[in-house]
Amino acid sequence: MKIESTQNERVKRARELLNNKGRKNTGLHFIEGERLVREAVVSGATIVEAFLEEGHDLMAAVLEGSGAKVYTVNRAVMEKLTATNTPQWVCATVKTEKNDLPQYYPSGLIVVLDCVQDPGNLGTIIRTADAMGAVGVILGEGCADPYAPKPIRSAMGSIYHLAIWQTDNLLDEIKKLYAQDFSLICGHLNGGSTLPEIKTKCAVVIGNEGNGVSDSVADLCTKYRLPMYGFAESLNASVAAGIMIYETASIMNGKSR
Repeated sequence: MKIESTQNERVKRARELLNNKGRKNTGLHFIEGERLVREAVVSGATIVEAFLEEGHDLMAAVLEGSGAKVYTVNRAVMEKLTATNTPQWVCATVKTEKNDLPQYYPSGLIVVLDCVQDPGNLGTIIRTADAMGAVGVILGEGCADPYAPKPIRSAMGSIYHLAIWQTDNLLDEIKKLYAQDFSLICGHLNGGSTLPEIKTKCAVVIGNEGNGVSDSVADLCTKYRLPMYGFAESLNASVAAGIMIYETASIMNGKSR
């Protein structure tokens, strides 16, 4: 089916997914660009509707084979659908996977985000967690929506590679991890400069960009401050997270620091 009007109802419905309300009401999120759409297909995500410009028959066949309803659109419609200024030739609506909070967390590295509000930071941290072999990411109250357009783009497909758990009571999940013998490490300005002994189960906690990790959460963690050799007193949340996740993953994988 070909769509040529920017006022088409399917276009309007897809466009609503750029807003938090639209995502919550439908249980869907929106992705754009060839790489992200391919990652969604390969990862087994449920693609509901896909919109392509003409001349991409192979991708259309792949998307149809995955069960998606595929529509051909002109450039004006593609620009209306997407959030970027110069969109690529494909976008899609995808069912948002709901991962219930587990009673028992899996062994391995878990990244915990305490009110990380910047969408770009959130997506970058999820991508880093994926690259370093984390089994999942826990998002506490106040975090940005991981399925909003900017985190989705920043994560570059990693949103489909590992479990994303969301909670309205992060302290309860921290207590659960503690009870299940996880090593809990949080980035903190008052922390020591040496990492503690790390077990096969470890949670790295990253705090809010301005206020850091909340006191109630930090009190259950080993506080760790990245050594600084210059004049800056702190790092961007996603940069600090990247270093901490890398150091922790290296130790857990038997690599020297």
